[in-house]
Amino acid sequence: MEKQGKVWGETRKLFNKNNVEVSRIEVEKGGFSSTHKHEHKYNKFFVESGKLKILVWKNDYDLCDETIISEGESTVIVPGEDHMFEALEDTTAYEIYWVGLTDDIVRKNHGGLKRSS
Repeated sequence: MEKQGKVWGETRKLFNKNNVEVSRIEVEKGGFSSTHKHEHKYNKFFVESGKLKILVWKNDYDLCDETIISEGESTVIVPGEDHMFEALEDTTAYEIYWVGLTDDIVRKNHGGLKRSS
């Protein structure tokens, strides 16, 4: 199990294959992550024990949503949204990342039907 120390605690990568990654994080009370975003990944937090405050900025920082999750609760951040977390208690949680297949079509026109004369 890959372990990495962080200024706020530690993370252990449990699974990383194809388009899914799962990490177990341990965050000391008062510890917080950087404000960041993922261009293509969804980011789900699931709390095993403790309490996390998740801040998500919408509309280029015009709006900040705050969600507090406790044991057994989760929340999802969609790609492209700036976010951060802060531990309100010593917390053990799981971060689950995945890349969703989205509607990636970019139309040049609307198509149509050719009618014979």
